[in-house]
Amino acid sequence: RCDLYEVLGVPPTATAAQIKTAYYEQSFRYHPDRNAGSAAAAARFAAVSDAYRVLGSAALRRKYDRGLLSAEELRDAPRPSGRPPAAASPPPRAPAARPGPVPPPFDFDAFYRAHYGEQLQREQLLRARREQLRVRREEAAAQGRLRALSDLSIGLLFFLGVAILYGL
Repeated sequence: RCDLYEVLGVPPTATAAQIKTAYYEQSFRYHPDRNAGSAAAAARFAAVSDAYRVLGSAALRRKYDRGLLSAEELRDAPRPSGRPPAAASPPPRAPAARPGPVPPPFDFDAFYRAHYGEQLQREQLLRARREQLRVRREEAAAQGRLRALSDLSIGLLFFLGVAILYGL
């Protein structure tokens, strides 16, 4: 029996957030859609998913830590993806022909937005602030050049006026 903490690569003292982060990183790395045809990646993905099924649930994690988790509780634990548990590995079937476009098996964009949405919003806000600052600096530089040009023009007119008066 392998240690579920080792499967996820976290210490037994890990917080729920650390466990969730480790699960998402590894499930993203070893997902079958990203590693088509790799049996090792599929096995690793299944192991990571099973580890998270237990460690991601506070009640199941407490039982696991005490050594009281039964095989029945493990089997009946909800899957991380929210899908109902599958029957004992049905044989692979040939894909059925469906009319219309076939939806992708896993939406990585939705996954990324769901788990990193706050970070994306912060980055977009920072980009917008940087852009506003850049525009303000360009406007200030343009006004500075205009001011210098007008000061130079006034100075030149004053000098010409003095020269004309002195020449008379």
